Amino acid sequence: MKQKIYQIDAFASQLFSGNPAAVCPLDQWLSDELMLKIAAENNLAETAFYLKNEDSYQIRWFTPKVEVDLVDMPHLQLLLYYSTMKITREILSIFIHTEVVN
Repeated sequence: MKQKIYQIDAFASQLFSGNPAAVCPLDQWLSDELMLKIAAENNLAETAFYLKNEDSYQIRWFTPKVEVDLVDMPHLQLLLYYSTMKITREILSIFIHTEVVN
């Protein structure tokens, strides 16, 4: 299995500084167990998995130990930046749906 994982350092002007978080774009949801294993392997404060729908993003957040409802605002802003600037520049607004599935 191949999975894209991006590590993004917030509040950083150089590599290996700032506040790191992982972002994993998905084509379909992985199992809860696999997402938790990926988050544990990343061993960062948060790993975000997201799935783009037609007009929104579904996001699930994991620490290395558990799934969480929502992380702090800087990481959410970082994910929004990543989603709009790196994936597509045509998005004018983004609707985000986030919830703990279990």
